[in-house]
Amino acid sequence: MPTKKKRRRPASRPAPGGSSTARPAKPAAPSTRERRERKEEARRARERARKQVRRRALVRRTATLTVGAAAVFLIVAFVYRAASPKPLSQAARTAAAAAGCSAVETPIAGEPSRQHLTPGASYDYPSEPATAGPHDPSPLPDEPHVYTEMPPETNLVHNLEHAFVNLYYRQTGDGALPQDVVDALTTFANAHTRTILSPHTSLPDGVALAYTAWDKLITCPAGITATQARTIAQGWWDSYACSSNAPEAPPRYAC
Repeated sequence: MPTKKKRRRPASRPAPGGSSTARPAKPAAPSTRERRERKEEARRARERARKQVRRRALVRRTATLTVGAAAVFLIVAFVYRAASPKPLSQAARTAAAAAGCSAVETPIAGEPSRQHLTPGASYDYPSEPATAGPHDPSPLPDEPHVYTEMPPETNLVHNLEHAFVNLYYRQTGDGALPQDVVDALTTFANAHTRTILSPHTSLPDGVALAYTAWDKLITCPAGITATQARTIAQGWWDSYACSSNAPEAPPRYAC
């Protein structure tokens, strides 16, 4: 049988420009070590990203807690701090001037004594009505607000130390405070915390009504009207009741 001749494949032609059409060699596969290093670098990058996320979250939480703590501190400080005294209102000053009352006085120069006396002991105050000074260890209770007989003045002064306002009036005799004024002040005292209305047995001549706070005083004559007396009482209470004018004023929440 005749033998078949093998066909020869035509030789590859060079590409234009003399370049060959042969396929480029594949890059060598990364070694095991290189793969480990790349994985390790990727792991470290992920860990750095996680740490950054945690740090940012911590900063946000810390900032939130700091702001919250500051807000709580300010609220607590406000609630537990006594209110500051205020100037007497314009309405009260106008009423006092129209009634012929004194200006606001500070009877004791310097720091008044806060000495506690022996329980039940009396004390001869240098001026009347007393607004500060040595006093009984026990103040009068919060109730009642109105007395028809004068309690011991040493107890009354202790109430002033605790930021009460005490209103005193001449009950009988020449220059006594008119009953309609007493009635108006009775209604006022019963409606206001840390307020005491009481007769006073040793007011100076010409004084029918006295408004007192710790080392503060206004005195008024008998011609004062019920409206004037109540207007002054409201301004006096707004200025001094529960305020830090008194050395042992209560916190705001107690008033």
